[in-house]
Amino acid sequence: MSTQTAAQQRAEAKASYNAFMDGCPSRQLLDRISDKWVALILAALGSDGPRRPGVDHEDGPRAMRSSELSRRLAGASQKMLTQTLRSLEADGLVTRTVTPTVPVTVTYELTALGLSLNHVMAGLKEWAETHMTDVLAHREEHHRTAAGR
Repeated sequence: MSTQTAAQQRAEAKASYNAFMDGCPSRQLLDRISDKWVALILAALGSDGPRRPGVDHEDGPRAMRSSELSRRLAGASQKMLTQTLRSLEADGLVTRTVTPTVPVTVTYELTALGLSLNHVMAGLKEWAETHMTDVLAHREEHHRTAAGR
């Protein structure tokens, strides 16, 4: 029996991930990143969120305070925002920085891993915004057809 290094074990595990298999850890990750709040938090931290006239000028990712994220993500409760940020931090997608000021300042920022996911999620967000009219038309047609059955 041969002994494997940690790097070899990780490479072997990576090759064996298959989201179609029950119990594969990638399913948990897909479940997490398919959450609407994750997509919107990543978009906001990636500076793809709504702009504030006269304040937001820079393009690209930037650190944000929880209160600013909360304002940008209309409808997200503080509890949901906190839970989602904690899970993103645990997965290594977001870093949390505490600055000892009065009061304490806490900011969140995308990591390199989070930024790589943000590029994918930004495409999904853009697709949804671009094709929403088509989807709504199909839904209306489906409901009309289903009602006539």
